[in-house]
Amino acid sequence: MTTNFIKHIKFAAAAVIFCLVAQGSFAQTSTPQKPGVVSYTYRKAFEKDPAAALDMIKAAGFTDLELSSLFGKTATEMKTLMDARGIKCSSYGVSYEDLVGKTDQVAKDAKTLGATFVRVSNIPHKGPFTEQDAQKGIDDFNKVGKILLDKYSLNLVYHNHGFEYEPFRNGTLFDFLVEQTDPSYVSFEMDIFWAYFPGQEPAAIIDKYTSRFKLIHIKDLKKGVTGDLSGTTSPENSVVLGTGQINVADCLAAAKAAGILHYYLEDESDNVQAQVPQSLAYLAGLKL
Repeated sequence: MTTNFIKHIKFAAAAVIFCLVAQGSFAQTSTPQKPGVVSYTYRKAFEKDPAAALDMIKAAGFTDLELSSLFGKTATEMKTLMDARGIKCSSYGVSYEDLVGKTDQVAKDAKTLGATFVRVSNIPHKGPFTEQDAQKGIDDFNKVGKILLDKYSLNLVYHNHGFEYEPFRNGTLFDFLVEQTDPSYVSFEMDIFWAYFPGQEPAAIIDKYTSRFKLIHIKDLKKGVTGDLSGTTSPENSVVLGTGQINVADCLAAAKAAGILHYYLEDESDNVQAQVPQSLAYLAGLKL
């Protein structure tokens, strides 16, 4: 085997690895038993003092973070605070308006933060979600997703929020969103709470669209609560994992089989200091 041939093989391998990293294929830094966390869980602390909030996240044992806001900081300032605590931002959540209207700035902030994914969790609409609302989202996501990937090597993900499960044709408008967005440029983040709340089975949806889901939010719905298609409920309906209505273990088994890259614990309650450790203990004990 010649020296030049070996060099070509090494170069080709390095190129493949580079491409996979750019796509997030080697980016798994959290697991079902040891997840990351969504900054929204600690939103009240972040609003008061982002540095103190990051201290709380570090003390809880999290190192993988999905930021839902910069909380008044610049991306550079937030990155400095995270670096000092050994916390990585893998996903950066932004508003629909910023995603579409400030795409380049969103991308630059995401790159500064070190994120691989840019996440959006809403499609503007008034009243029940319609085919026209969904089509607007599809068109924008396909356009912006291409820019994010081709220009910035960032991956766009859409996070379901409950209202997308309006019946449509032989399925729902969420099915329409998945089927009409370009899989080369648009992926999805499964929020198991906001799939279950409107009457869906999150694990079944992950199984149906295995290749489209890259991220997951893990949370549970209080027993006795009846859901709907509103996409909203009281924060106190977010309870300790394993104590609510959702079969969290089944959802995580489906996520693991689908090769989901990042698992984020999210607790929307006002009692996160007590609930988060209990949820982490539940996850640590799962056999998947």
